[in-house]
Amino acid sequence: MEKINVAVVGYGGMGGWHADHIRNMEKFTLAGVWDIDPKRLEAAKERGIRTYGSFAEVLADETVPLLVIATWNDVHKPLCIEAMRAGKNVISEKPVTLSLKDLDDMIAVSKETGRLMTVHQNRRWDDDYLTMKRIVEENALGRVFRIESRVQGSRGIPGDWRKEKGHGGGMVYDWGVHLLDQALTLCDGRALETVYAQTTHITNDECDDGFYCELRFSGGLSYAVEVTTNNFISLPRWYILGENGTAVVEDWDLNGKMTLVHNWDKIDSVPVKAGTGITKTMAPRTDETIHDEPLLLARGRWEEYYDNIYDVLVNGAPQTVTHRQMRRCLKLIEAIFTSAAEQRVVRFDENA
Repeated sequence: MEKINVAVVGYGGMGGWHADHIRNMEKFTLAGVWDIDPKRLEAAKERGIRTYGSFAEVLADETVPLLVIATWNDVHKPLCIEAMRAGKNVISEKPVTLSLKDLDDMIAVSKETGRLMTVHQNRRWDDDYLTMKRIVEENALGRVFRIESRVQGSRGIPGDWRKEKGHGGGMVYDWGVHLLDQALTLCDGRALETVYAQTTHITNDECDDGFYCELRFSGGLSYAVEVTTNNFISLPRWYILGENGTAVVEDWDLNGKMTLVHNWDKIDSVPVKAGTGITKTMAPRTDETIHDEPLLLARGRWEEYYDNIYDVLVNGAPQTVTHRQMRRCLKLIEAIFTSAAEQRVVRFDENA
């Protein structure tokens, strides 16, 4: 197997993450890294990693056909375009860029040069997402009509460029792009019909420090996505409602369960006290009509992402994270910002 040389542009948190993994891959070799910060280059040298003196030097290295762009979000587009025109294939860290128009420019250059251009959507391989996806696809709960997906923190936006609007900061672009990609990938066979969103600015006035959106897909599926950074009691990572049961995935450690109905005919109940009154409608079901089951666990192998990149470059295989998927996700992000700014429901045109 001929290994492919990779250079990482931007040796920060995610750039370092890519570099560390590439160094241990069978199909790829880390050729070196480049960063505008001399301190980051020194950190790479201390780990025995080759460093480049400039981006131009990276592009001039004829032994490197593939770049990973792990810089500030606002410079993904120009760096990717310059790299493709220099004959390089590119993986951009998420978000691939900050607007649909910019993405279309990048796609046009990819087609013009014949170079691979894709984005790193690693959380398609998260165990919690794949577990939820398996539950839905195997119809474990019957027809699913509601999915809730959320991540919650309590420290505000990290104190670096991620809190700066000029660099493409904010939680919609940071965590939101992951959860939205998961939603669109899971619901790829459904049309997204409407989007309603709210953004928050609790700890940051410059860009959003959290958001909530309600997506309506064809077939009556509602899908809620929430990211908070000022939350001190966490709700479940996933909550799924189906006609025959409910599933909860509490956290990334896959704590949770499914509760299923096995006797729909027995719906009578004894009224229970509820606050200052009584209720029969909201009385809990008896153990003879429902039962708990363990989650249908699924495990991901993130390396499949890079396996696909290798297969694209060596064998001409189709890329896993496609241009169409990238466009759909960025279009949704723009709809979220429009809905939040104008305080209205936005209709989503799948064909635009």
